Parts: sequence; C-alpha cells; structure tokens
Amino acid sequence: MAGEVALRALAVDDLPAYKALRDETLARHPEAFTSDAATEQARAPSAYLPRLGLDRPDGGQFTLGAWRDGRLVGAVTCEREARMKVRHIGHLTGMMVRAEARGAGIGRRLLDACIAEARRARGIELLTLSVTSTNEPAVRLYETAGFRRYGRLPHALKVGRAYHDKDLMMLALGN
Repeated sequence: MAGEVALRALAVDDLPAYKALRDETLARHPEAFTSDAATEQARAPSAYLPRLGLDRPDGGQFTLGAWRDGRLVGAVTCEREARMKVRHIGHLTGMMVRAEARGAGIGRRLLDACIAEARRARGIELLTLSVTSTNEPAVRLYETAGFRRYGRLPHALKVGRAYHDKDLMMLALGN
C-alpha cells in the first residue's frame, strides 16, 4: 500500500525531481501540454526556478508538489503576470500527476491547494487555464472546482499531423 501524500510548495532543492516528473509527463502525454518533451528535456532543472516565485514578494507565483514515499508524484504551477494592468490574473499551468498515482484524488488536492494559495496572494482575482478539449477527466476536474469555459482555441496544438483544441477556462476568486 502506498504511503500518505503530502502537499507543499516546491523549493530549489526540489527542481531536479520536478524536472524528472515534467519530462516524463510531457513524453507520455504530448497532446496535453503546450511545451514539447524534446525541448524541455534539454533544459537544466534550474530553468524552472522562476516557477517557484522566490523573487515575487507579493505572492501568486508558485509550484505545489504532491509527495508520496519521498517521490514527487504530482505538481501544479500558478504563474502571475507582472504587468500592472493584468496583475490580478493568475494562470494555472503544468498540472500533472504520475500515471501510477492517478485515481487517488491527488489532482483534486493539488487543484484545491493551488486555488487556496492563489486566494491568499494579494490582489489575485481571477485564475485562468487551458486544457486539451478531449481530456474529459481534466475538464471535469476543473469544472467541479468552479472553473467555467469561456472559449475554445481550435488547432491550439499540433502534435505530428494531429491538431488538438484547447478549452480556455477561468475561475473568479471573489477577492
């Protein structure tokens, strides 16, 4: 039986584990992410340092990880705009859960924790995300958390010869 899952913000020392999770997920699910596996595999773990938000004292830029038995099994990032007119918007990106950890509610816990952390950040009023339209479990997860679809970008991704649409979703935080 697998151990308990602990959620926490990633730290600098966690970046190699984050990169390994990301590389694996991008390779297994190219249709689900805007980034491509080959390009990301060439990046150093330190390239993901900005995702931790250590240089953002106002908050709203962070990556949360789900750890089980000392292994990173899931992650989600919230990126915040630095430009004044759009600083009230956070963008949820890179939601991923390892295949062997799916179905245990880890994605839901990461999403709920991400929303809660965004609510605590001064001035974030809106969260946005994009999700591959055919990824029905992810779309349902976001909808049950209160996200609503505000658009669809046809042919948003091209993987080989196949195109994939992206649903654009948002959640008003009521801050």
